[in-house]
Amino acid sequence: MTKKERVIAAMSSQPVDRPPVGLWFHFPPERALGQACVQAHLDYYNHIDVDIAKLMCDGYFDYPNPVAKAVKSPKDWYDMKPLGPSSEFIRGQVERAKAVKAGLTSDCLVLYNVFAPFSSIRFGTSDELVMRHLSEDPDAIAYALDVIAQDNALLCELLITEAKVDGVYFCVQGGEKDRFTPEAYARLIAPSDRKVLDHANRFSHHNVLHCCGWAGIQNHLEVWKDYPAAAVNWACFVEGMSLSEGKRFFGGKCVLGGFDNRKDSLICNGSKEDIQAFARDLVQKTGSTGMMIGADCTLPSTIPLERIQWVVDAVNDL
Repeated sequence: MTKKERVIAAMSSQPVDRPPVGLWFHFPPERALGQACVQAHLDYYNHIDVDIAKLMCDGYFDYPNPVAKAVKSPKDWYDMKPLGPSSEFIRGQVERAKAVKAGLTSDCLVLYNVFAPFSSIRFGTSDELVMRHLSEDPDAIAYALDVIAQDNALLCELLITEAKVDGVYFCVQGGEKDRFTPEAYARLIAPSDRKVLDHANRFSHHNVLHCCGWAGIQNHLEVWKDYPAAAVNWACFVEGMSLSEGKRFFGGKCVLGGFDNRKDSLICNGSKEDIQAFARDLVQKTGSTGMMIGADCTLPSTIPLERIQWVVDAVNDL
């Protein structure tokens, strides 16, 4: 099987010659934008034998809406309008994806990282401001999230139709158990999540849902349980939910992950023998159908690349 065929088969819970592997990391600030960022992706994906090339949106975390930058009171959010297709926020990311695609020498399945609107709004302002305004005027934040969702949905569309990536890696955040109740998340945040993901699904059947455990706090995973995606990734070690347990929890969807991504984890510090034994054990416990080996989230940018290749080699030898 080609790498892309292998990933698509896994996403469809069809037989594979071996489970796909997808592991990635953020690039340093000096390689976060422009040609340096394109080359950073190519230096990695053209030299390590992973099956998925997940392109980072480094340099574009900050949603650059001028109204959001100047907002003082909740009513100010109603002045927001979408950035639109000609904005640098959208064009820059589409052009980046095009350039990386053009330079890839392997047949990886290519995904591009897109954040949910609730992440975008906080990156562009602050968590404290957004949560305060949510408590003061939830309708104002809902309006702003819908505006951002329009931009993020359009970004997904153009990444798939113009840049020709195979799908998006859609990152949802904000489900921490100390932030919202499941009912509040469903009412306040989920509509903007779904607007973006539903639109991406109109253009690709190969989108991945990433339930981010960035804060190290367990999430209400049930709020994302029924989100439509070809595969689901979550923080196994934060949530205390293994790949096999998650496969049942998410209704039999293809699952991605298994390795802890933190700096003190096995993949960052363990021996080659222990890392490869863990990879083989993941396959044995989860089954080789409908699973892809990855990590809870991005790996540290300082990880020696040979450690990632050890995982690929272990799976290749199954």
